[in-house]
Amino acid sequence: MQVEKHFKRFKVEAKPFNADLISSIIWELEIDGINEEDNYLFVFASENSMVNKTNLSDQLNKLKKEKLIENFKIKEELIQNKNWNEEWEKTINVVKVSDRIVIKPSFREYKKKKNEIIITIDPKMSFGTGEHATTKLVIQMLEKHIKTGDKILDVGSGTGILAIAAVKLGADSAIAIDNDDWCFENCIENGKLNNVEDKIDIRNCELSQVKEKDFSVVISNIQKNVLKDLAIEFKRRINEKGTLILSGLLVNDKQEMIEYYSTYGLDFLESKQLEEWISLVFTSN
Repeated sequence: MQVEKHFKRFKVEAKPFNADLISSIIWELEIDGINEEDNYLFVFASENSMVNKTNLSDQLNKLKKEKLIENFKIKEELIQNKNWNEEWEKTINVVKVSDRIVIKPSFREYKKKKNEIIITIDPKMSFGTGEHATTKLVIQMLEKHIKTGDKILDVGSGTGILAIAAVKLGADSAIAIDNDDWCFENCIENGKLNNVEDKIDIRNCELSQVKEKDFSVVISNIQKNVLKDLAIEFKRRINEKGTLILSGLLVNDKQEMIEYYSTYGLDFLESKQLEEWISLVFTSN
């Protein structure tokens, strides 16, 4: 008999409450997901993970030290897997990312308008529903930069939303990688929901294990320090006229990342901001 999986759920409150700011620093931990409520966050982690109240507090104390929050409170409980999915469904809505692109879960009805591209995403426990500013920014950049026939690499694919968007915008193929088992499985499910499974090669691996090169566009929406660690790996995989689209970055990270990536032969092309988040686009020189 299969044992029901449980998850730790942490209720995180802070004053002042800035959901994106708090989420960004909590995502640095090995968590499985975050649900945003009106004035607090629910943070989820596997029962056997190393995430606990102590290391969550350590993260929030960084914000407190920088005077970005005044105080915080964390409450922990254990929940069953089925309750996780029920909570997700309550919070996920139809999201209009741009004039053309609409993101929806399979359990929400939406009447498609002329020329719209519908992407169906059931997030389960993966990051990437279309609601977060960084996801919107990357998709908007993809709209601008994807060309018919492009070959895409999505690093840290989560739900697969970015690889799916790229293919629906005209890319010929995509490789989507993530080192998380849940994300790998969820990406496969979402590829099937969007009838693009024949165009997306989904892998549970690290970037160093991807032997293919010569990608037209590489995309990655992950935490800043990881983006810095992977700079040379990105450079090696982009073709000579290729484009690199990054997010998971705050406005204050812009100049640091531009200067850092220039040392790896990646020239800054443009940026886009939404709320306190940015997306950066680079080209290979």
